[in-house]
Amino acid sequence: VHSQVCIIFHDFGKMQNVCNLLTEKLGSSVTISAPHFYHTPEAVDTLRRQVCVAAVGNTRRKAQEVCRLFGQSLGKPLLIREEETKEWGGHRDGHPSDTSGSLTLQERIQNATVYASCRVSAVFEIKGKENKRNKLL
Repeated sequence: VHSQVCIIFHDFGKMQNVCNLLTEKLGSSVTISAPHFYHTPEAVDTLRRQVCVAAVGNTRRKAQEVCRLFGQSLGKPLLIREEETKEWGGHRDGHPSDTSGSLTLQERIQNATVYASCRVSAVFEIKGKENKRNKLL
């Protein structure tokens, strides 16, 4: 009697632990196939949002540094625009580039990794620093 079980893991570490446990408990009676990595559309969308938020945060920190250089303080954002978002690497469609199985696990992970970048522009209000004497009065 042969059975095939397909399990979807969201955590690579847990996948390794389960595979090790199955191999330990069932020995040669179990065959574990190489993992198939893929990204759900929701996961890629979450990555895009995280990258955009990080880009806006970086832009704000840089603007704060420039303001400090000129003795000013950064005010509220007046305009934030996402200029460009790029993604590369990975396989969102679930079809790896090498189906022969000759890739190592590390190569499979590397091929399945998705990278993203986002370019934003932002316009911030700039405030002059108040005189310390005026703050004390």
